[in-house]
Amino acid sequence: MSETTYEVFWKVPSMGDEVPKIHPVFPPFFTVEELKRPNQIPGSIIYSYKITSKEPLQGKIITIEGLNKTPIDALVTVTYLNGEKATLMLQPDKYSSIIPGETSTFDVIKTYSELGVEHILLGIDHLLFVLALIIITKGKWKIIKTVTAFTIAHSVTLSLAALGFVNFPTPPVEAVIALSIIFLAVEIVKNQDGKETLTSKKPWLVAFTFGLLHGFGFAGALSDIGLPQQDIAFALAFFNVGVEIGQIAFVLVMLVLIKLLSYKKDWSIFTKRIPPYAIGSLATFWMIERIIGFWN
Repeated sequence: MSETTYEVFWKVPSMGDEVPKIHPVFPPFFTVEELKRPNQIPGSIIYSYKITSKEPLQGKIITIEGLNKTPIDALVTVTYLNGEKATLMLQPDKYSSIIPGETSTFDVIKTYSELGVEHILLGIDHLLFVLALIIITKGKWKIIKTVTAFTIAHSVTLSLAALGFVNFPTPPVEAVIALSIIFLAVEIVKNQDGKETLTSKKPWLVAFTFGLLHGFGFAGALSDIGLPQQDIAFALAFFNVGVEIGQIAFVLVMLVLIKLLSYKKDWSIFTKRIPPYAIGSLATFWMIERIIGFWN
């Protein structure tokens, strides 16, 4: 707005009426004024403030109060009148930071790559889907094709949704993602019983189809974070790169674990049933919980 006045838009993810008690705290010599009432949108609440001070914002400390009591990350982007832009990420174990001047493209790449890795490794539902695919897919090259198909599919829908070309409400998407995991768990059990299924014959086709859906789930998380307007392409591309790095790391660890377990040949049928039943039970719980959440 001016050299001493800034508009602040603070977007907080919400689950129904539950809103995390976190908010930005500026240096004490800044005057904070609420511009309008909070704006409730699906999945988020947006607060609008105006902060004023005789001193510049660069070099001052910003704190996200309450962040250390949540699992949430906060992305802070400051755009100055001269076009310079500062971007930094605050986390539960680092909820204060000095506001820098201009942020380089490298900083944006680093921040969004880290966010992508973090999102996939904390996205247990996406990881369970990938694990189920690995369990039911036999052969190294088949696994590579299947994971690649999943990657291409969710990259496409993530990009389209993040850029605003398509839009689906988050709660139904999350419920159907849980349903996709249940589907794979059932397919694994059928496969263990000696039945050939669509997934065991063409896992890449199933991976691609459901991957399109999972991309909307990734986009929902990215919308909570937001994209820097001047570096949308880099931020989106490297969030995707981060997701893939995390996914590849998970796949490699699971393949090593499965290989080690395969040395024991005489697993009982009860023991073999544990992974699909555990995956299916957890996914069923998520699906019911997310459907109930439609009305909360």
